[in-house]
Amino acid sequence: MRECEYSQISTRSSTPMETPYKSRTPKRKKWEAFPGRNKFYCDGRIMMAKQTGVFYLTLVLILVTCGLFFTFDCQFLAQELSPIIPVIGGALFLFVLGTLLRTSFSDPGVLPRATPDEAADLERQIDVANGSTGYRPPPRTKEVVINGQTVKLKYCFTCKIFRPPRASHCSLCDNCVERFDHHCPWVGNCVGRRNYRFFYMFILSLSFLTIFIFAFVITHIILSKAVKNLKKKNKKKLIGSFCFYSSKIGETFKGGKYFFTTLGEHCNQICCACLRGAAALNV
Repeated sequence: MRECEYSQISTRSSTPMETPYKSRTPKRKKWEAFPGRNKFYCDGRIMMAKQTGVFYLTLVLILVTCGLFFTFDCQFLAQELSPIIPVIGGALFLFVLGTLLRTSFSDPGVLPRATPDEAADLERQIDVANGSTGYRPPPRTKEVVINGQTVKLKYCFTCKIFRPPRASHCSLCDNCVERFDHHCPWVGNCVGRRNYRFFYMFILSLSFLTIFIFAFVITHIILSKAVKNLKKKNKKKLIGSFCFYSSKIGETFKGGKYFFTTLGEHCNQICCACLRGAAALNV
């Protein structure tokens, strides 16, 4: 066996090898290069629409109404009736606030746009299928077979993709959203596949909260007949009337959403069907 000589490297005399410096450009995250009109916060964890003014109005209305109720009514109701009333009201308030923020801050189901390579590959496939060498725009629809049924997919010329069924392009956010229901300015976001259940729970719990507050404000007014301060009495009437009309609006909207849910339809589909019917009558 041949003898091998090993030389030990001296750490004292040797100088470290100089490696050429390579400038590394930081990679941009997907939300930083997002092509839509959404706004992102907290390193992309919060996603909202560009128009958020009505959302802040919704938040202020809920906070002010519940703040007045807990400040002026709950103390009296807890002493005269039961201390469980503020507990139930607080639980409803936290649930409403949580579902509102979850609906507003989450991704509604935005479909990623096609990359330039994917769009070019799609155009090449269309040219090969048509047997032409010149440029042709993609067709508006494409039929595919899903579970033995023929489904028509629509092409989005902005996102350059064939949208899945029930998906639609939101003109305000400039995105294709899966199972798009509608763009709700009150929550400051689109309502789609990924946040629809939170939106429905928000509407349902908000209706319960407004009815709860309205009922106990009326109870407070009835039980406190000896109140001499007219200002306080007018204040209670103001809160009661506000909660009454809010509950009616919430009940109407909740009933409509429940009706659409039982039909298996979305608001966007109902509106499109109505528009198609109106266009057919005008022809």
